[in-house]
Amino acid sequence: MTDFAPKIRRSRLGWFLTYFALVLVAAIVLLPLVATALGGFKTLGELRTNPFGLPQHWEWSNYWSILSGPTYWRMLANSLIISGLTVFLALVVASMAAFCFAHVHFYGSGLLLNYFLVGLMFPAATAVLPLFIKIRDLGLLDTYMGVVLPQVAFALGMSILLLRNFFRGLPGELLEAAMVDGCGYMRFFWHVTLPLSKPILATVGIVQFVISWNNYLLPLILLNSDAKYPWPLGIMVYQGEFTTQWQLILAFITLTILPTIIVFLAAQKYIIAGLTAGALKG
Repeated sequence: MTDFAPKIRRSRLGWFLTYFALVLVAAIVLLPLVATALGGFKTLGELRTNPFGLPQHWEWSNYWSILSGPTYWRMLANSLIISGLTVFLALVVASMAAFCFAHVHFYGSGLLLNYFLVGLMFPAATAVLPLFIKIRDLGLLDTYMGVVLPQVAFALGMSILLLRNFFRGLPGELLEAAMVDGCGYMRFFWHVTLPLSKPILATVGIVQFVISWNNYLLPLILLNSDAKYPWPLGIMVYQGEFTTQWQLILAFITLTILPTIIVFLAAQKYIIAGLTAGALKG
């Protein structure tokens, strides 16, 4: 019994430290979200004197004024269009490229793959000026595609990496059997690989959706008209020349974060399954 007692104490201490770390990280993530949601129920004066406490008087009119106006719904529609197009194009291009890198052997494939992965090292902010010039020359300024195409380009690196690792983990016997039966690469990709890759496709799609949904810099640079602004730019609506309606900004942020939280929670099991499969089989 004495031999097992130290092990039991160390095990309990390890569980305690693990749960303590998890609770601490959860608190760091949740406290700003809760403070933001509660701030939307306060007046501007109370927000300055009591920024983190519960509201003394719940101002439901802050949220209602946003939901009842056309601005929020127009920006929500713009965000859905931009994010939806970004996810669709990123999945189409990245899945085909990842399939080639995983199963098709050709000269320079490693160099080309590394070229895509180098994009992970550079954020979009480093290429703002060249992007603006190129989008202007293509005549895509102040259009949805002018924002979508650069987002797709920056999404390819991580998307190809995750999809390639998953595709390489699929049983090689499937491809061999398909080739024996006369199935080409395209039919194998469409009828075998994609149906078996739903977890990783969902993972990549949700990650890119959230990144596109929260993108602030590219829409700010490439869009000029208010009618095409996505939700991150909606914060500027409540910023005046001399005063800022912070309570409305916090309410607006809360309402626009909710869709991404709902999507993430609904697809959490697919995200975990996709990332785990890619990590174990890559």
